[in-house]
Amino acid sequence: MYSQDENYKKELEVDLLLETIHRLTGYDFKQYVRASIIRRIENRRSIENAPNITSLIERAFHEPGFLEKIIEGFSVPVTEMFRDPSFFKEFRTSIIPILRNYKEIRIWHAGCATGEEVLSMAILLEEEGLLDQTTIYATDMSKLAIEQARQGIAPLNKMQSYTKNYLKAGGTKEFSMYYKTNSQNVFFSERLLKNVIFAQHNLVTDQSFNEFHVIFCRNVLIYFNPTLQNKVHELFIQSLSPDGFLGLGNKESLRISQYADAYEEFSTEEPLYRKK
Repeated sequence: MYSQDENYKKELEVDLLLETIHRLTGYDFKQYVRASIIRRIENRRSIENAPNITSLIERAFHEPGFLEKIIEGFSVPVTEMFRDPSFFKEFRTSIIPILRNYKEIRIWHAGCATGEEVLSMAILLEEEGLLDQTTIYATDMSKLAIEQARQGIAPLNKMQSYTKNYLKAGGTKEFSMYYKTNSQNVFFSERLLKNVIFAQHNLVTDQSFNEFHVIFCRNVLIYFNPTLQNKVHELFIQSLSPDGFLGLGNKESLRISQYADAYEEFSTEEPLYRKK
């Protein structure tokens, strides 16, 4: 247990580290949920066997590449294919019929992590006959996550749970038709990613870069405080086309956002919203 004085010093060290990151890279993590950021800093300290957070700051200044390691540790690549299958089923049932009326479709997966959600959506669009007319933009602040997502590879030992998710999400084919395997991994068809544009993008500091018919940002905003959430929602409002759709995670909502009135609830069961 930390004493009150030790807690104060630790909070000060965290502030100094976050300010160092901001000044040296432009990445601003000061408005992330505090407990989450501290956990990730402590995890990096443990991995490096560092005596304290101050030593991380010193290494950030003087050791090439160390700052990037800290930032990568702030990324939260918790994902799976067809995560929350009912969300994908609702999207397939309610929104796909509307998207059929568009000559071209632009979808943005913001905070795509290692790409499992992107592959899931590509499979859904393929089955609905819309993949060829869709451009998917997949972005994440983590360079390593983006590089992994580009490869379209997943661990073989996760395919059983992914297959269950796929079927619950309304999948209409044999899931195994979308990939090949070796002894450890599965390699998804290159066709699924042929219209996907992967790029590094920071929701906190970067600007809008296109107009989208659909934006997915699922299980990302839970790591931001309300001020930062509003900033990101402003970005989404700027980026959504008229009548565009926003999909959030099942623990996220627009209710506390100052931009809630800009949307209507499109689904009573899932966090799917439509821009007014």
